[in-house]
Amino acid sequence: MEPAKLFSALAPGSKLLLAVSGGPDSMALLRLAAAWRDGSRRDGSLTPPALAAATVDHGLRPESAAEAEKVAEWSRALGIPHRILLWSGEKPTTGVQERARSARYHLLCQHLREIDAEAVATAHHADDQWETVMMRLSRGSGIAGLAGMSGDQEVFGGRLVRPLLQVSKATLVDYCRRHGQAFFNDPSNEDPRFERSKWRELAAPLHRLGLTRERAARLCARAEKFDHALEWAATRFFSKVEISNEKNAYDLSAAEDTPQAIMEYFLQDALSKAAGAPPARLERLEDFARRLGLALRAGTELRATLGGCTLALNRSKRLRIALEPERKRGL
Repeated sequence: MEPAKLFSALAPGSKLLLAVSGGPDSMALLRLAAAWRDGSRRDGSLTPPALAAATVDHGLRPESAAEAEKVAEWSRALGIPHRILLWSGEKPTTGVQERARSARYHLLCQHLREIDAEAVATAHHADDQWETVMMRLSRGSGIAGLAGMSGDQEVFGGRLVRPLLQVSKATLVDYCRRHGQAFFNDPSNEDPRFERSKWRELAAPLHRLGLTRERAARLCARAEKFDHALEWAATRFFSKVEISNEKNAYDLSAAEDTPQAIMEYFLQDALSKAAGAPPARLERLEDFARRLGLALRAGTELRATLGGCTLALNRSKRLRIALEPERKRGL
């Protein structure tokens, strides 16, 4: 692993916030980032990055506070300032991993803005990507889902980068051991109650059948390529049909033959503009896009609710989107 290549998506002199939990993956990330910084210092032509680290203490295990303090000590030993971010308040009894993940990103992106950093870097690796793809395959995900975790995306208004997506967990563990870097093992990673743990148990036999990390990464890259192409086409479609002098209104009179996939991406964007987020259920979006296509070809009206909005197509083939009344939204 060459640190400069791993962090090549970031400009020289960037300020980077490292999300470090204390596991082998994130401790490898911490040391690799330090090596990237030190290599830039030795190379007189490069401006070294400014590094900061943060550990989110979810308060879900008795030992989490002591572990966060130890991570702070390890960070400072590498010359990287560290902050512990606490997830306060009552903890959920169901959907713990999903809620904890959301809280973690929210806290990290909040701290990102406080220290004026360019991006948050997490230690997601090739094994994590494989598990993500398998979970999404099992749910019948669309193209965007099969693209897996992005190496560079926006989350809670902040930039999130994942420089280790092409590196296996075993490689990261070996890196820590070769550099004498201690780390913690989170017992929740082996908890059979969680979906990722179940897929982790299936990894070895599925790898032998050909569902390897490398092939999953190839699938992600190809799905991401098509996802970007569909988004590109939908963005142009959106600009052509948007009625400039009416809020959330679209002229679909020339859209009868628009492929359903483009219409779905357009509807995601239109609903995001009206409600702040696309609908959570892809099946409902797909069903409405299919019905919308049929109504456009037949010249009939269509009304529906989707993603907290009402959608109304009239006989002139104008689609109007409006927020549902507050009392109905989400029912």
